[in-house]
Amino acid sequence: MDNPSKITEGGAEYSLGEFDGKSVLYDFDKILIYLDAKGKLLFGKHFKIYDEDIGIIRKLCYYFIKDKENCKKEEIDLDKGILLSGPVGCGKTTMMKLLRHIVPLQRPYEMIPCRNVTFSFNHLGFKTIEEYGNTKFFCFDDLGIEPPGRFYGKDLNVMGEVLLSRYELYMQTKYKIKTHATTNLNAEELEERYGNRVRSRMRELFNLVAFDKGCHDKRK
Repeated sequence: MDNPSKITEGGAEYSLGEFDGKSVLYDFDKILIYLDAKGKLLFGKHFKIYDEDIGIIRKLCYYFIKDKENCKKEEIDLDKGILLSGPVGCGKTTMMKLLRHIVPLQRPYEMIPCRNVTFSFNHLGFKTIEEYGNTKFFCFDDLGIEPPGRFYGKDLNVMGEVLLSRYELYMQTKYKIKTHATTNLNAEELEERYGNRVRSRMRELFNLVAFDKGCHDKRK
Protein backbone atom coordinates (compact mmCIF):
# COMPACT_ATOMS: atom_id res chain seq x y z
CA MET A 1 0.00 0.00 0.00
CA ASP A 2 1.85 3.05 -1.28
CA ASN A 3 -0.53 5.72 -0.08
CA PRO A 4 -2.09 5.06 3.35
CA SER A 5 -4.51 7.98 2.86
CA LYS A 6 -6.38 6.06 0.17
CA ILE A 7 -8.49 2.93 0.63
CA THR A 8 -10.26 0.96 -2.09
CA GLU A 9 -13.59 -0.65 -1.22
CA GLY A 10 -16.01 -2.36 -3.60
CA GLY A 11 -14.24 -0.96 -6.66
CA ALA A 12 -14.24 2.65 -5.46
CA GLU A 13 -11.29 4.57 -4.05
CA TYR A 14 -11.76 6.66 -0.91
CA SER A 15 -9.40 9.32 0.33
CA LEU A 16 -9.05 9.84 4.09
CA GLY A 17 -6.89 12.95 3.74
CA GLU A 18 -3.55 14.00 2.27
CA PHE A 19 -0.34 11.96 2.39
CA ASP A 20 2.89 13.98 2.38
CA GLY A 21 5.21 11.00 1.96
CA LYS A 22 5.70 10.63 5.71
CA SER A 23 2.34 10.88 7.40
CA VAL A 24 -1.34 11.32 6.61
CA LEU A 25 -3.08 14.59 7.31
CA TYR A 26 -6.52 13.18 7.98
CA ASP A 27 -9.72 14.93 6.97
CA PHE A 28 -12.60 13.99 9.27
CA ASP A 29 -15.32 14.71 6.66
CA LYS A 30 -13.58 12.34 4.23
CA ILE A 31 -13.25 9.70 6.95
CA LEU A 32 -17.03 9.95 7.54
CA ILE A 33 -17.74 9.39 3.82
CA TYR A 34 -15.52 6.31 3.88
CA LEU A 35 -17.07 4.98 7.12
CA ASP A 36 -20.56 5.37 5.68
CA ALA A 37 -19.57 3.39 2.56
CA LYS A 38 -17.68 0.72 4.53
CA GLY A 39 -20.56 0.45 7.01
CA LYS A 40 -23.01 -0.27 4.20
CA LEU A 41 -20.66 -2.95 2.82
CA LEU A 42 -20.23 -4.58 6.24
CA PHE A 43 -23.70 -4.22 7.75
CA GLY A 44 -26.07 -3.73 4.81
CA LYS A 45 -27.55 -0.75 3.03
CA HIS A 46 -29.69 0.27 6.01
CA PHE A 47 -26.48 1.33 7.81
CA LYS A 48 -26.15 5.06 8.40
CA ILE A 49 -24.08 7.42 10.50
CA TYR A 50 -26.30 9.40 12.88
CA ASP A 51 -25.64 13.05 13.62
CA GLU A 52 -25.93 12.33 17.36
CA ASP A 53 -22.92 9.96 17.09
CA ILE A 54 -20.54 12.29 15.25
CA GLY A 55 -18.89 13.47 18.51
CA ILE A 56 -18.15 9.90 19.62
CA ILE A 57 -16.91 8.90 16.15
CA ARG A 58 -14.63 11.93 16.05
CA LYS A 59 -13.16 11.02 19.44
CA LEU A 60 -12.62 7.39 18.38
CA CYS A 61 -11.07 8.49 15.08
CA TYR A 62 -8.55 10.68 16.95
CA TYR A 63 -7.59 7.57 18.87
CA PHE A 64 -7.31 5.21 15.90
CA ILE A 65 -5.37 7.63 13.68
CA LYS A 66 -3.17 8.48 16.71
CA ASP A 67 -3.86 12.21 16.59
CA LYS A 68 -1.76 13.09 19.65
CA GLU A 69 -2.87 16.71 19.92
CA ASN A 70 -6.61 16.03 19.85
CA CYS A 71 -6.27 12.93 22.04
CA LYS A 72 -4.57 15.10 24.65
CA LYS A 73 -7.48 17.58 24.48
CA GLU A 74 -9.96 14.73 24.88
CA GLU A 75 -7.85 13.17 27.67
CA ILE A 76 -7.35 9.97 25.68
CA ASP A 77 -4.21 7.96 26.41
CA LEU A 78 -2.90 6.33 23.22
CA ASP A 79 -1.22 3.54 25.22
CA LYS A 80 -4.52 2.33 26.62
CA GLY A 81 -7.35 0.52 24.88
CA ILE A 82 -10.93 1.77 24.47
CA LEU A 83 -13.85 0.83 26.70
CA LEU A 84 -16.88 1.96 24.72
CA SER A 85 -19.97 2.16 26.90
CA GLY A 86 -23.56 3.09 26.19
CA PRO A 87 -27.16 1.87 26.27
CA VAL A 88 -28.35 -1.25 24.45
CA GLY A 89 -28.59 -0.81 20.67
CA CYS A 90 -26.65 2.48 20.46
CA GLY A 91 -24.13 0.98 18.02
CA LYS A 92 -21.06 0.22 20.19
CA THR A 93 -20.23 -3.12 18.54
CA THR A 94 -20.81 -1.68 15.07
CA MET A 95 -18.42 1.21 15.80
CA MET A 96 -15.65 -1.07 17.08
CA LYS A 97 -16.07 -3.38 14.08
CA LEU A 98 -16.04 -0.44 11.67
CA LEU A 99 -13.40 1.98 12.93
CA ARG A 100 -10.48 -0.46 12.76
CA HIS A 101 -10.80 -0.26 8.95
CA ILE A 102 -9.60 3.36 8.72
CA VAL A 103 -6.10 2.24 9.76
CA PRO A 104 -5.41 -0.86 7.63
CA LEU A 105 -1.69 -0.70 8.41
CA GLN A 106 -2.21 -0.93 12.17
CA ARG A 107 -2.32 -4.27 13.90
CA PRO A 108 -5.99 -5.37 13.89
CA TYR A 109 -7.91 -6.64 16.92
CA GLU A 110 -10.36 -9.53 17.03
CA MET A 111 -13.94 -8.94 18.20
CA ILE A 112 -14.84 -11.59 20.78
CA PRO A 113 -18.28 -11.76 22.47
CA CYS A 114 -17.69 -12.12 26.24
CA ARG A 115 -20.27 -14.90 26.46
CA ASN A 116 -18.11 -16.95 24.04
CA VAL A 117 -15.18 -16.59 26.44
CA THR A 118 -17.34 -17.92 29.29
CA PHE A 119 -18.72 -20.81 27.20
CA SER A 120 -15.17 -21.69 26.22
CA PHE A 121 -14.12 -21.70 29.89
CA ASN A 122 -17.08 -23.93 30.80
CA HIS A 123 -15.81 -26.51 28.26
CA LEU A 124 -12.04 -26.11 28.43
CA GLY A 125 -11.35 -24.62 31.85
CA PHE A 126 -8.36 -22.42 32.64
CA LYS A 127 -6.82 -22.93 29.22
CA THR A 128 -9.34 -20.31 28.09
CA ILE A 129 -7.90 -17.67 30.43
CA GLU A 130 -4.44 -18.35 29.01
CA GLU A 131 -5.77 -18.20 25.47
CA TYR A 132 -7.25 -14.72 25.91
CA GLY A 133 -4.46 -13.54 28.15
CA ASN A 134 -2.05 -13.78 25.21
CA THR A 135 -0.40 -11.14 23.06
CA LYS A 136 -3.16 -10.88 20.47
CA PHE A 137 -5.23 -7.69 20.35
CA PHE A 138 -8.87 -8.22 21.36
CA CYS A 139 -12.06 -6.25 21.68
CA PHE A 140 -14.32 -8.00 24.20
CA ASP A 141 -17.90 -7.36 23.22
CA ASP A 142 -20.75 -6.93 25.73
CA LEU A 143 -18.65 -6.96 28.86
CA GLY A 144 -20.61 -7.55 32.07
CA ILE A 145 -23.64 -9.45 30.80
CA GLU A 146 -21.91 -12.78 30.14
CA PRO A 147 -23.14 -15.77 32.21
CA PRO A 148 -21.02 -16.91 35.17
CA GLY A 149 -18.27 -19.42 34.41
CA ARG A 150 -18.34 -22.89 35.89
CA PHE A 151 -15.82 -25.69 35.33
CA TYR A 152 -15.98 -28.95 37.24
CA GLY A 153 -18.11 -27.40 39.95
CA LYS A 154 -15.80 -24.43 40.36
CA ASP A 155 -17.32 -20.99 39.79
CA LEU A 156 -15.21 -18.27 38.22
CA ASN A 157 -15.74 -14.71 37.09
CA VAL A 158 -14.12 -15.52 33.76
CA MET A 159 -13.93 -12.06 32.18
CA GLY A 160 -12.59 -10.64 35.42
CA GLU A 161 -9.72 -13.14 35.27
CA VAL A 162 -9.12 -12.46 31.57
CA LEU A 163 -8.92 -8.72 32.24
CA LEU A 164 -6.43 -9.29 35.08
CA SER A 165 -4.29 -11.41 32.72
CA ARG A 166 -4.51 -8.72 30.03
CA TYR A 167 -3.46 -6.11 32.58
CA GLU A 168 -0.40 -8.14 33.67
CA LEU A 169 0.60 -8.50 30.04
CA TYR A 170 0.03 -4.81 29.38
CA MET A 171 2.38 -3.90 32.23
CA GLN A 172 5.02 -6.49 31.25
CA THR A 173 5.14 -5.39 27.62
CA LYS A 174 5.25 -1.70 28.55
CA TYR A 175 1.81 -0.86 27.15
CA LYS A 176 2.26 -2.57 23.79
CA ILE A 177 -0.71 -4.94 24.21
CA LYS A 178 -4.08 -3.41 23.36
CA THR A 179 -7.34 -4.55 24.92
CA HIS A 180 -10.66 -2.96 23.95
CA ALA A 181 -14.18 -3.70 25.16
CA THR A 182 -17.79 -2.62 24.78
CA THR A 183 -20.29 -2.58 27.64
CA ASN A 184 -23.85 -1.54 28.52
CA LEU A 185 -22.86 -1.14 32.17
CA ASN A 186 -21.71 1.98 33.98
CA ALA A 187 -18.68 2.19 36.29
CA GLU A 188 -20.64 1.23 39.44
CA GLU A 189 -22.25 -1.76 37.75
CA LEU A 190 -18.88 -2.92 36.42
CA GLU A 191 -17.40 -2.70 39.90
CA GLU A 192 -20.32 -4.67 41.31
CA ARG A 193 -19.86 -7.31 38.61
CA TYR A 194 -16.07 -7.68 38.76
CA GLY A 195 -15.00 -6.23 42.10
CA ASN A 196 -12.79 -3.32 43.03
CA ARG A 197 -9.47 -4.89 42.01
CA VAL A 198 -10.56 -5.58 38.43
CA ARG A 199 -12.25 -2.19 38.20
CA SER A 200 -9.04 -0.37 39.21
CA ARG A 201 -7.07 -2.41 36.62
CA MET A 202 -9.68 -1.48 34.03
CA ARG A 203 -8.97 2.19 34.68
CA GLU A 204 -5.37 1.56 33.70
CA LEU A 205 -6.22 -0.62 30.71
CA PHE A 206 -8.92 1.51 29.13
CA ASN A 207 -9.91 4.98 28.02
CA LEU A 208 -13.61 5.26 28.80
CA VAL A 209 -15.60 6.62 25.86
CA ALA A 210 -19.34 6.79 26.49
CA PHE A 211 -22.38 7.22 24.28
CA ASP A 212 -24.98 9.60 25.62
CA LYS A 213 -27.41 7.90 28.01
CA GLY A 214 -30.30 9.21 25.91
CA CYS A 215 -28.88 7.68 22.72
CA HIS A 216 -31.73 5.97 20.82
CA ASP A 217 -31.86 2.25 20.00
CA LYS A 218 -30.77 1.98 16.37
CA ARG A 219 -32.00 -1.59 16.03
CA LYS A 220 -35.64 -0.52 16.20
